[in-house]
Amino acid sequence: MANAKIESGSVSTSRHTTHYLAAGPADGPLIIFVHGWPELSLSWRHQLPVFGDLGFRVIAPDMRGYGQSSNYDTHDAYAQREVVTDMLELLDSHGRDRAVWVGHDWGSPTVWNIARLYPDRCHGVASLCVPYFSVNDGPGGMLALVDRNIYPQAEYPYGQWDYMVYYLENFERATKVFDADPYLTMKLLLRKGDPAAAGTPAMTASVRRNGGWFGPLNAAPDLPRDSDVVSEEDLQTYARSLSKNSFFGPDSYYMNTESNSAFVADAPENLELPVLFLHGRYDYVCETVESRLAEPMRKRCKNLTEVIVESGHWMAQEQPRAVNAALASWLATQLGDSWPHPASSLRK
Repeated sequence: MANAKIESGSVSTSRHTTHYLAAGPADGPLIIFVHGWPELSLSWRHQLPVFGDLGFRVIAPDMRGYGQSSNYDTHDAYAQREVVTDMLELLDSHGRDRAVWVGHDWGSPTVWNIARLYPDRCHGVASLCVPYFSVNDGPGGMLALVDRNIYPQAEYPYGQWDYMVYYLENFERATKVFDADPYLTMKLLLRKGDPAAAGTPAMTASVRRNGGWFGPLNAAPDLPRDSDVVSEEDLQTYARSLSKNSFFGPDSYYMNTESNSAFVADAPENLELPVLFLHGRYDYVCETVESRLAEPMRKRCKNLTEVIVESGHWMAQEQPRAVNAALASWLATQLGDSWPHPASSLRK
């Protein structure tokens, strides 16, 4: 059983406030866990105490627009340029030069961008579900990698990335429907992977054709909670946060394709530092096990470790033991200098 106490804190600068959860000794090697859409620092609740017990200093921020971090009312406030700066300020506030960065969903483009633009601020980078060189450039950058056996061009021109185009075309409705009942929205979204759905189109491929995430409905339907992914208490925490902040911020991460591409346009593409990628076998949106979606990453990451997790998209919550085991093994074998040592001094 993990015993490390989870504490909370915040860092404020002239431009932004980031709230975070943390665990482990203050002088331990630093790991920063970066959540995605539409989650919270809470999403790493199964990782923080485990790695804190191992002697790491582990931090999980609420990203901008989420939880107790600053919230904004324009799309451009959620561009990667701003988000990456938030994370570097968080790193600086802890007196560290570098960290191991771990991202999931929209947290993955953030940690990939840090590794690409600021490799000197990284010991290594790990990503759950979202491979390098994919989401940052929006749906257009991923079309060539769509599995057309599952998504015929005539029927699914944008493949599983149709929902991203829906945000661009119908942002106000998309956000309004999620905001109508954040509890029901999160209860529907946070579900484990379904092995039986392999080889069939993801529901995200038909969002535009269906007239919305939930078709003509103006709020999410009421489905049973998936207790294998989220408890009622944690579900209520997600819902309260989104009720307070709205889905505007989380959804706005999808609205900055051009600026996100420009942000990294002049940076080297290859990553030389240690990289871990965790495939979700039953993640049918970020489908990387059978499709070609991970190929650009394999070409550009020179020290890449890949692990398949028997999980859907929310793997840190659905399969925490497998995720923790893969992270710990990679840290021990590829980042030995970043492993905690008894009586170590502050490691930078």
